[in-house]
Amino acid sequence: MTAPLWLGLALTMAAGLMSGNCMLPAKFVRRWPWENTWLVFTLVSLVVAPAILTFATVKDLGGLYSSLSLVQVALPFLFGFGWGIAQVLFGLSVTRLGLALGYAIIVGLGALLGTLVPLLFERPHVLVTGRGALILAGVAVMLCGIVVAGKAGRMRERESVPVPESPHARYGAALMLAIVCGILAPMINFSLAFGQDIAQEAVRRGTSPANAAYAVWPIGLAGGLIPNLAYSIYLLNRNRTWSRFQTLLPDIWFPILMGLLWMGAIAVYGTAAALLGPLGTSVGWGLFQIFMIMTANLSGVVTGEWNLAGAPARRLLWTGLFLLAAATVLMALGNR
Repeated sequence: MTAPLWLGLALTMAAGLMSGNCMLPAKFVRRWPWENTWLVFTLVSLVVAPAILTFATVKDLGGLYSSLSLVQVALPFLFGFGWGIAQVLFGLSVTRLGLALGYAIIVGLGALLGTLVPLLFERPHVLVTGRGALILAGVAVMLCGIVVAGKAGRMRERESVPVPESPHARYGAALMLAIVCGILAPMINFSLAFGQDIAQEAVRRGTSPANAAYAVWPIGLAGGLIPNLAYSIYLLNRNRTWSRFQTLLPDIWFPILMGLLWMGAIAVYGTAAALLGPLGTSVGWGLFQIFMIMTANLSGVVTGEWNLAGAPARRLLWTGLFLLAAATVLMALGNR
């Protein structure tokens, strides 16, 4: 591999590390309910942080955006809006299915579609080459790893805190909700993949290729802002929890940290995708998801979430992580 590819791989790993840990600060929130935390997280991650990054890294921003056509803006915005809906549905899905099963379905579908759709639309000829075979093998192994890790998490949940079984009809509805969420979840990657005209125009106006993704993110994230903001405000009104903002400290720092970690992960992933080459928004997304899942699970081990799990669940977890590591090697080789 050339130096930029190695750097792209390292940055993808760093992005996965940040994304896998971005929800960890929520464990330390003491007084605020979920909607207060999520509103601050939403504003920091989807408005404040991307705005600062874009103004700092993209040249001739006003000229760039004024030169774009409606279609160029609409595609990443609408994909971002779909991803924003997935963000809202994620919490509802895991509440009904349990974290492990819901996470496995949503992340599995998101990783699969987020990897293959850009590849099918932009470079379908790669799939019939040796590189394509390695990438597809990596995707298959990645899905196996996600399923195995999800099963391990399901076993841990049952051993630690018994999960009540849902009636069949309600379970079917929850399963469908998770599937819809999984289909919409990779649309944040589609914003970048199908917003490359914006990135190329940014480069033409003097922005470095590594920073060009910062011109796309504000448009895609603006779409994602709408569902997240609307749902947070709906819950704040319904639960009458606006008054909780009267006490800002110390809870406000945790969603701010969450937002910075999440946006940092997305920003670093955008740079990594550029360095990974023509397949960056497909292979890069798969690697990003792998590192995120591995980090989230390892963080769970370190913070004691697996202390009450039995030996079979632990073995499944390490098997799943080994499969994800193997998938990383296959996909990295396919991206050479």
